[in-house]
Amino acid sequence: MVLALLALSSGGPAAATETAFPPLLSSKLDTLYATAYDETIGRHVKSQRDGTTYVSTGDIRAEWLRDASAIVRPYIGLSRNHAAVAKSLRGVVERQARYILIDPYANAFSDNYKVVEEKFEVDSLLYPIWFASDYYRQTKDASVFTPTVRAAFKRVLHIMHVEQHHDTRSHYTNKQLARGGRGSAVRYTGMVWTGFRPSDDPVRYHYNIPVNMFAVVVLRDLSKIANDVWHDGHTAADAWGLSSEIQRGIEQNGTLILEPFGRIYAYEVDGRGHVNAMDDANVPSLLSIPYFGYLPKDNSLYLATRRFVLSDRNPYFFRGSYAEGEGSPHTPHGYVWPLALCVQALTSDDPDEIDKVFGYIAVADVGDHRLHESFDANWPESFTRDDFAWPNALYTELVLTRRGELYAAP
Repeated sequence: MVLALLALSSGGPAAATETAFPPLLSSKLDTLYATAYDETIGRHVKSQRDGTTYVSTGDIRAEWLRDASAIVRPYIGLSRNHAAVAKSLRGVVERQARYILIDPYANAFSDNYKVVEEKFEVDSLLYPIWFASDYYRQTKDASVFTPTVRAAFKRVLHIMHVEQHHDTRSHYTNKQLARGGRGSAVRYTGMVWTGFRPSDDPVRYHYNIPVNMFAVVVLRDLSKIANDVWHDGHTAADAWGLSSEIQRGIEQNGTLILEPFGRIYAYEVDGRGHVNAMDDANVPSLLSIPYFGYLPKDNSLYLATRRFVLSDRNPYFFRGSYAEGEGSPHTPHGYVWPLALCVQALTSDDPDEIDKVFGYIAVADVGDHRLHESFDANWPESFTRDDFAWPNALYTELVLTRRGELYAAP
């Protein structure tokens, strides 16, 4: 079974002898894990002279707020016993807070605090809060919430209120969007408007359902931080109230009936009757709903949505000779994302499905012991991005989760 396969020793590759896979495949998965764990924190996470921590995405010389938060998440447990790691993780949050205060509409920045991309993605603002909350919950280290971090998180709350009313209150434009950069028309729903998906691609309709679900979860985390750490009842109530408005908007406007699945969640809507039925490999996604905590794995509406996502009715679900899984309009047709394979395993309780997904993950390693952005399901040697830290960090998280040690060192 996979649990035996992933019973890794404290020093490196697995010592397990009973697996559901042949020894060669087991060894390949173990090597991939060891490389991913070491490389992610060793090459992508860099301490800076100003006391902050810069996290690169890999082969693109910039820090994405979303990616950076996801990349360091598997190391929270290690930080409990290693002061240097804890300092590094606090430095990640501090740098992200400074980025947000420079430009809350930007999604990527350079190591010298310059804006690299100004694609407004709500998830980019949410990820730093999600990580900081997770860090605090696991370590009880409230020093992560510096005055700069508090100011940034309150700025996020303000921007989300503004973007609930994008057409009347927002000044944000981007040349990739319709209507002179304002984006296509929407009707107020209580959800938060976004210009771009977690893939950095422009949205089709501006209320992205999984992103708004993520907002519900993260705003409730922020409410708890405001109450427990800052003793700020006003901010706590504001964050909780906004999360409730968004959730109401999701449940009233974010579903459709699609046979043979029944009622499922849409990927994007505009509040005016238009619906985009698809999913994208990047997280937040519909597949990842239980991963970030909006609904449990056994929720009937999620299960119906999951059946759609992992079917040919999803235009970005691909089957090939070597693998099958979710892809993205961000990459070529027929290319599966290891990121989505990890999410599929993290959100499943079916041992056979999980074993199958681990097999696809092994196929994705073409000899460099790295997971890439995407790979051709019919020819894995054809892939995108030589060095992409996020899927490797998520694979580390998957392994630790299967061992019951999500926040533990290997």
